[in-house]
Amino acid sequence: MAEHETDPQALAEACAAAMWRTDPASQALGMQIERIAPGEATLSMTATEVMGNGHGTLHGGYIFTLADSAFAFACNTYDVRTVAQHCSVSFLRPGIVGERLTATAREVARTGRTGIYDIRVARSDGTVVAEFRGHSRSLGQPILEEDDTMTGSPT
Repeated sequence: MAEHETDPQALAEACAAAMWRTDPASQALGMQIERIAPGEATLSMTATEVMGNGHGTLHGGYIFTLADSAFAFACNTYDVRTVAQHCSVSFLRPGIVGERLTATAREVARTGRTGIYDIRVARSDGTVVAEFRGHSRSLGQPILEEDDTMTGSPT
């Protein structure tokens, strides 16, 4: 029996590794998985020059994308393929080109096929840039294939 079949943390890590292997969007934006746990994920990203907007600040779409990726990794920690059903974001402060942002996702509720997750996006000094809430819907399909093992790393 594989370790991830009995250990919730190992399962969460295995799911993250499997998802990371097939997530070119998060990888192309330079995101890194900092932490994974059941129902939780922390991802970070440095805002590059090409992510700037016409106001000289970070385009909100990139902040949303970072939060959405953290949401995806958090709600897919149980080996059940889960997608976003609804998401909303409140931008509190502008992001700054060149700064490192961290999105911390935590599960608020999960029952049946639905879940609710809160994601906070903050600067490296802890200043909150955005609050994101995601509603998830599970598809009832596994993430891990029978040959997936704990040898892959999500980062």
